[in-house]
Parts: sequence; structure tokens; C-alpha cells
Amino acid sequence: MLLPARTEVARQLRRYRAWERVMLASPADRAVRATFEDSGYTLCVLMGKRCAREAVDAAERYLCAPLTAYLQEHGGRPLAATAKAGR
Repeated sequence: MLLPARTEVARQLRRYRAWERVMLASPADRAVRATFEDSGYTLCVLMGKRCAREAVDAAERYLCAPLTAYLQEHGGRPLAATAKAGR
């Protein structure tokens, strides 16, 4: 299974959380909302999830759990193999 670097996941999660706080403080600011949504999209791509909430949860589990536990949780299969099996 191909996994992103933990340091990159941690960095992107911090970025998402920071923009989340800014967006909650200024919900009408379109530029802030766009940047917040971009940070969520980046996490989605890194974690192989379709929505930001799932990506944040996956990133937190990935950073907190030992690698073996994370792989067991996902069946130890690469994301690409899982996607092909669903076709």
C-alpha cells in the first residue's frame, strides 16, 4: 500500500485546521472559504477520501496509529486495487 509521508499529512492537517479556524471566524470571506476548501481537497487527495471530514478523520487515525494498525484497518491493500475491485 502506497502511503503519504507522515510529515506531509501532519503539515496538511495543521493547514486545514488553521484555515478552518479562520473560515469559522470569517464565514462570508470568499477567499478564506476557497483556501479552506483547497486545504480540504488536498487532504482528500493525500488520504484517498471523497470528503474533507473523512480525510481529516483518516489523517488523524494515520498519524496516531502505528503503521501496522493502520494497514490492518484498511486490509493492507493498496487503494488502487480496492478501486479496481469495485468496478
